[in-house]
Amino acid sequence: MPRTPRRTHRRDTPPPRTGGSEAETLRGFLDYLRDSIAAKVDGAPEPQVRTAAVPSGTHLLGLLDHLTHVERAVFLGEEVRDWPATFRTAPEDDVTTVVARYRETVDRANRVLDTCTDLGAPLPRSSPDRPAPSVRWALTHMIEETGRHAGHADILRELIDGATGR
Repeated sequence: MPRTPRRTHRRDTPPPRTGGSEAETLRGFLDYLRDSIAAKVDGAPEPQVRTAAVPSGTHLLGLLDHLTHVERAVFLGEEVRDWPATFRTAPEDDVTTVVARYRETVDRANRVLDTCTDLGAPLPRSSPDRPAPSVRWALTHMIEETGRHAGHADILRELIDGATGR
């Protein structure tokens, strides 16, 4: 008979109390979700962290690697030629490496956002031939994208070792 994973309950972190401006609210919620999904992947055991638990092939490490690519594309202007490939991690990539790469990308994205004072302005782009989204659109999209995948990560992590909570 398969062993039932031991349940680990983390205390839920409540939504952030942000400043009153639209930019502070958007950035506060995005950072909240970023921290949540990174924490969900951090400490997940091998090889389960890269083992698909659903027919689509989705796994925890792939979700965070994908979000790293999305952050780079949206905020740093990097081009992604093969989006499905962003869900696959290299065999040598372990949890520590993928979480560190994600956090470093988030830091770089935040440095770009720190220079943006107008939410309606386009994000800086190194390639002028590609249209840039507005800062507002980019923040809203990343809240949606990160929140969606954080929900997937919640389920996958619970299936792996019973860990729950944000």
